[in-house]
Amino acid sequence: MEAQPKRIAVTGGGQGIGRCLVESFAEQGDRVYFLEVDREAGEECVTELAERKTAFFTQGDISQPQDVKGWMATIGEKEGALDLLVNNVGIMVNRPLEELTWEEWNRVLQVNLGGAFLAAQAAAPLLRKGGGGCIIQIASTRALMSEPHTESYAASKGGILALTHALAVSLGPDIRVNAISPGWIDVTSWQKRSNRQLSKLSREDHRQHPAGRVGRPEDIMKAVRFLASAEADFITGTNLVVDGGMTVKMIYEE
Repeated sequence: MEAQPKRIAVTGGGQGIGRCLVESFAEQGDRVYFLEVDREAGEECVTELAERKTAFFTQGDISQPQDVKGWMATIGEKEGALDLLVNNVGIMVNRPLEELTWEEWNRVLQVNLGGAFLAAQAAAPLLRKGGGGCIIQIASTRALMSEPHTESYAASKGGILALTHALAVSLGPDIRVNAISPGWIDVTSWQKRSNRQLSKLSREDHRQHPAGRVGRPEDIMKAVRFLASAEADFITGTNLVVDGGMTVKMIYEE
């Protein structure tokens, strides 16, 4: 008996990990609705999946409540319910603390953390109508460790982890909520064509990882599939680190 297509919503589905998620789900026959602020990236993704007719793009800003509510209203009208929400969208401002503006700080927090809250809030009724389903949040190992000049990004991803366990408690047992923290993921081949470049990874880049290589968006896709599956029905409120072991390797400067 063939599995029924799932109804899936993905934030930031036009490039990077989000695009990999959209294309992978659509190619297996699921109906994927994705919100993307970059019209060029969103339309390009849909065009590449045109034959599948299972990917649907809405242009919108995840930090704006009206955009998120409108997106979810469209999904509700077309599908009536949801099976999975993936809160993937994320932006970064890499700037020294003394130079980081209040506006930049707020923008990163509003998109990365505020957007995850807005999407979860709007999707919850549709997930319940679908019989429960789950929410998967794409956090980052930057929630657990940092490089210089990433205060706003680290704070937003740390907030994602706290939001994850709070939502798991509030929405359970009907809806499971988990997070995935990617490490170093090479997204060069998953950018829109106008931004796409050849990967410049070195042998040393790969050797930093106990797994022997830098991560790929497909690695995150596999983790999403697992956490969304029936095999993970007793897992909620947790954070799955997918980083090739990089955060457990001690590195000393010579």
